[in-house]
Amino acid sequence: MPDSPTPTGPAPELLHPVGGHERLVFLKNSITNPLIEVGDYTYYDDFEDVRNFERNVLYHFPFVGDRLRIGRFCQIASGVKFVMNGGNHRTNLFTTYPFPVFGQGWETAFDPSTFPSKGDLVVENDVWLGHDALLMPGVRVGNGAIVATRAVVTRDVPPYAIVAGNPAAIVRMRFDEDTVARLQAVAWWHWDAEKITRNQRAICGLDLAALERAK
Repeated sequence: MPDSPTPTGPAPELLHPVGGHERLVFLKNSITNPLIEVGDYTYYDDFEDVRNFERNVLYHFPFVGDRLRIGRFCQIASGVKFVMNGGNHRTNLFTTYPFPVFGQGWETAFDPSTFPSKGDLVVENDVWLGHDALLMPGVRVGNGAIVATRAVVTRDVPPYAIVAGNPAAIVRMRFDEDTVARLQAVAWWHWDAEKITRNQRAICGLDLAALERAK
């Protein structure tokens, strides 16, 4: 009989990659909104219903066109919310009321393209978003960052930073500047499944030279 193929981790096409735990999904496989992009192996866990994820992407109106972009190998806890640009109002006029949205004679109040927008909301790779964290429009959370439980992220988070609080501030960096730069250069999250499996101990270790040799 031919040898069985060597396992290379769970198939990224699986909806429920952990047997018997249907509250955890590989998120990419449950997304229906074309304005939400999710990389392989990123998972979402929900205490109530994993279908809650898209309900937690707030003010995400198709006519605005902004995207939620999430990279590979991210870990997203229950209750994490993403506020998109559709929740923005103009604050430089006499009123903040969004007259043009309603039309029917109000569409000429001002040009609706002038609603403020901060662009796409981006979560890079290998990011851990803690329970009930809230990310505001247009922020970018860098590779390897950790966002603490109930943190409110109002500005970009550097790679490998740990942030907490409201508004979220850097508590500490996970590694020194040189190590962060070298990890960014390795970018193991872009490797294929076979290479990741072959080097899983280096990825899950603290020998940076070994990880660099694997690259």
